[in-house]
Amino acid sequence: MNRLSIQPICALSPGVQVLEAEAVTEGFRFLTRLIAEWESGVNQFDRSGEGFFGVFRDDQLIAVGGLSYDPYAGSDTGRLRRVYVARASRGQNVGRFLVNHLLEHATQRFRAVRLSTDTPEGAAFYLRCGFQTIRDDFATHVKSLTPTT
Repeated sequence: MNRLSIQPICALSPGVQVLEAEAVTEGFRFLTRLIAEWESGVNQFDRSGEGFFGVFRDDQLIAVGGLSYDPYAGSDTGRLRRVYVARASRGQNVGRFLVNHLLEHATQRFRAVRLSTDTPEGAAFYLRCGFQTIRDDFATHVKSLTPTT
């Protein structure tokens, strides 16, 4: 069975540490920062409109990602943070499934969502998800959530 589900993460589980260890082997430290910020209370994605979610395949955590207020923009702008998909699950639309869920969640509170990525693969992925490239000191991509009429 290859069933995917998305669940809010309210406490860091061992599955997050497994993903963090894999990310470190790829040279990514943002899940290490996630864990440190969560444990210190700096960011637990617990403000109104925020959220941290996990994608599970048959009860195994295979991806994580969060939505928070963007500290570099207005209060109506959210920020995608700490999006990571396990290597073995890439190329299977898991990331798109997660990002779509985060964007749907964002429409409840935000008019736009920004993010920052520093890899060409990440940039191409977010363009495929409907984001636009921007020139900004604190973000590389943005997506408007304003409904079209």
